[in-house]
Formats: sequence, structure tokens, C-alpha cells
Amino acid sequence: MEILEAYDLTGTLRGAAALAGCDHKTVARLVAAREAEGGLPVRARRRPAVDPFGGKIDELVERSRAHVRADVVHGVLVAMGYAGSYRTTRRAVAEAKQRWRQRHGRRTRPWIPQPGLWLQWDYGDGPVVAGRHAVLFCAWLAWSRFRVVVPLLDKTLASVVIGLDRTLRMIDGVPTYALTDNEKTVTVEHVCGIAVRNATIVEVSRHYGLTIATCEPADPQSKGGSEATVKIAKADLVPTEHNLREEYADWQALEQACQEFMADVNTRRHRATRQPPVVLLEQEHEHLHRLPRLPHTLCFGQTRKVDRQATVSVGDAIYSVPHELIGERVWVRAETEQLVVVHIDEPQGPREVARHQLTTPGRPSINDEHYPPRPAGALERKPRARSEQEREFLAIGPGAERWLKRAAADGTPRIRRKMVEAVDLAKLHGASSVNNALERCASYGRFADGDLASILAHQQTATVIPLPTRAPEDRSLQRSTRSWEGFGR
Repeated sequence: MEILEAYDLTGTLRGAAALAGCDHKTVARLVAAREAEGGLPVRARRRPAVDPFGGKIDELVERSRAHVRADVVHGVLVAMGYAGSYRTTRRAVAEAKQRWRQRHGRRTRPWIPQPGLWLQWDYGDGPVVAGRHAVLFCAWLAWSRFRVVVPLLDKTLASVVIGLDRTLRMIDGVPTYALTDNEKTVTVEHVCGIAVRNATIVEVSRHYGLTIATCEPADPQSKGGSEATVKIAKADLVPTEHNLREEYADWQALEQACQEFMADVNTRRHRATRQPPVVLLEQEHEHLHRLPRLPHTLCFGQTRKVDRQATVSVGDAIYSVPHELIGERVWVRAETEQLVVVHIDEPQGPREVARHQLTTPGRPSINDEHYPPRPAGALERKPRARSEQEREFLAIGPGAERWLKRAAADGTPRIRRKMVEAVDLAKLHGASSVNNALERCASYGRFADGDLASILAHQQTATVIPLPTRAPEDRSLQRSTRSWEGFGR
């Protein structure tokens, strides 16, 4: 075009050639082609080096259904004597794949979703948290393009139901259908191409009023929304060298990262709808079904019956629960490194009643708060009067109780007769003096006959000798250690 523009300016072949920097014969050829009918000819790219091997390239593309790589084709052609470059081979393979797709490619029409009708979910490999691989439960609401990412510990049925319940509560409604893969938690097997549903997941779907559908096996195009959600979530949440995200310290950090990710993608304008998904979700709420007040009990884990010792057994390990739940049924589940115990009360609904660190068999996890105050044990038995004589003896004071415990522990003979003697002495000398005497007898181990009367008589005749006072430091005659300060230097 620059050569033709130069020719229009100069009007001569040589003048245009001098202005455009080319030969005048090239100017003449282009001018003649422009003046001819049909305009300028299209230059065909020739690849004489790869043309003799075109049939082999088409054969490899046909056999692989357009999945063969260009480097594999190039290796085959080199072995057959091909001397061209890899770049030429790559272009030839790309053209062969395009021709094959035009003949055999899949033809689909655009999917126009209906509000409140479809939800898709899929799984992605999450980051490693505290030495354990997490699973990202990724859901996508088709009409509003609202995305939900829930971290799970595994892909067991209980975890899947927990992820589905949390997703439905985040969107605050239940759509009509939910599309997912043919995992064993959803599809048990295929009979004549018909998916046989897991009986438990059918009960879960009835609880939420949701119909669960599965796509064709190994067909990711049938649920592209959830596939794209998995791709975006893994690129943003899994630490790699590209996103420069640090490792997660604990499970709460991963939960917080998922919340921030959802807040970012759901408040950003979507490329297809030109509106934020959170805005469209408000409109889609009018077409969603009501969410059950209580989650499915499978979300709470496995059922256990509380035994008479107010404990439950999980994996042969013992955990305590409040003693008020003896004989009741509770739900237990492992959450990160803890065991969560939930009890469902009809008027109040589900509530968490206990939480323990996971333990192993033989090492029970017992919480003292789950039991009433411990009664006095056999070693700390409190004296209780059963007759009038015992009541009079214990009325002397705490010294009498201590004397009785020590005397009984030492195997003192004729305790009842000595108790009667103590009561008679209390009437003569007063309960306070006898109480002090009994206290001294218990302290010194004096339980023989006459010991109580002897100590009581000594208390009444002995004079109190004051203890010597200690001289202060400034008036003490003790030699100081100042002379030893330089020892060893």
C-alpha cells in the first residue's frame, strides 16, 4: 500500500520506486494487479518442506481426535526424514486440527439460564493447612453468576453436605436443580448409561427441596461455570510462585481468605452480565425456594448415644458430654483438629454442647465442667452423727472431727468410750478448751487412754512463754560476708 501511495504521488514507476525504496519492476507489478479485476492477489504461504508429510499429519490428528501435540508430530516426522523446523510443523498441525474440528467438532448453542433454576458445584485441590490437604467446594449460581467457595477437609458425604448447606445459606435460598460430577457421594454406578443415585444424597435433596443432576462422565463443558470457578479459586487461594500468597497458618486463615475471595469476585462487574453478581442475586431471590430452618443432620456428622458416664465413643476414643444428656442422641464430627458434639433440641434447634481436641484410644478427653460437683470421696468422708452421743461429740468443734478421722485411721480401740469422755470433759471445762485439746491430740497422735485429760490439764496450768524476738540487721552481731566479695577474682 505504501508503494501504491508513492505511485499515486509521483505518477512514475521509477519515482515511486525511489520514494518507496524498492525496484521499479515491483511497482509495475503491483500497479498492474490493482488495475486488473479482483484487486491485489493474496499471497499463498508455501511450506514445501512439510507438504510431503501432510497426509501423515492428518492421519495423526484423525487418530488422536485432534488431541495430539505438535512436538509429538514433529518427532514422528523427523524419524521419517523431515528436515524442516519445529515452527513449521506446529503451524501445519494447527491447521490440520482446525480442519478436523470443522468436520467433527462439537456444535452447541448458547445456554440462556433461567433465574432460580440451576446451581453447579465442583471440587478443586486446595492448599496444605497444618500438614493436611484441603478441598475447595466451588459452587456457581447460573443466572446471577454468584460464586461460593467453601474449604473442606475431604470429599466424604458428610463434608459434601456441609459444603452444600453452607452454599445454600450464603445465597439464602434453594434453586430447583443442582448439577455436579459423578462422584461416589452422588452417583453409585451407571447402568446402561443411567446414573444410579446415592440413597443418602437423595434424602439430602428431599430435605432441601433440591433435585441433584449429574453431567456426562468426563465432559467438563457441560458445567463450565463451576469449572471456571474452580480455576479462578485455585489461582487465587492456593499459594504458588505466581500469586505470591503465603502459606496458611491455620484453618481460620483459609476460611478468611475464602471470604475475601467471594467478596471480591461477587462485587466485581461480570463480563457477561455487566453487573455485579451480588446485585443480580437480590433479584434472583424472588425465584429461589425457601431454605429449611435446620440443616440436614448429616451436616452434624455421625450419631452417638450418650452412655451412663456421660461419654461418647468415636473411633474407640472416649469424649465427655454434659451429664444432662445421658441417654440422649448426639451428633459428632471432626472439624480441623477438634471433635464437635451437637445436640438437637426440638424447641431450640441444634446447639453445640462440647468441643474436644482429637485424641487416641486409651487417652480419654474428659471435661470436668460436664459433670456435677464431685461428692466427697472415701478418703475425705465427712463425719455425720447417727446418734445423740455422736451429735454431742461433733458439736464440740472442728477439733473433734479431726480427732475422730485421725483416730479411726490409726485404728484406735474403744473410740466410742473416749468420745463419751470428751463430751463429759467439755461439760466441765468448756467446749473450747476440749476442742483445742482434741486438736493437739490429733496433731501429735495422742489417742491412748488419759491422753486427752493430760493435755487438757497441761493447757490449763502451762504459762505462755513469749518467743524471742529477732534482732534487726543493723543491730545483729552476726559477721557479714563483705570480706568474701573478692574471693576468686
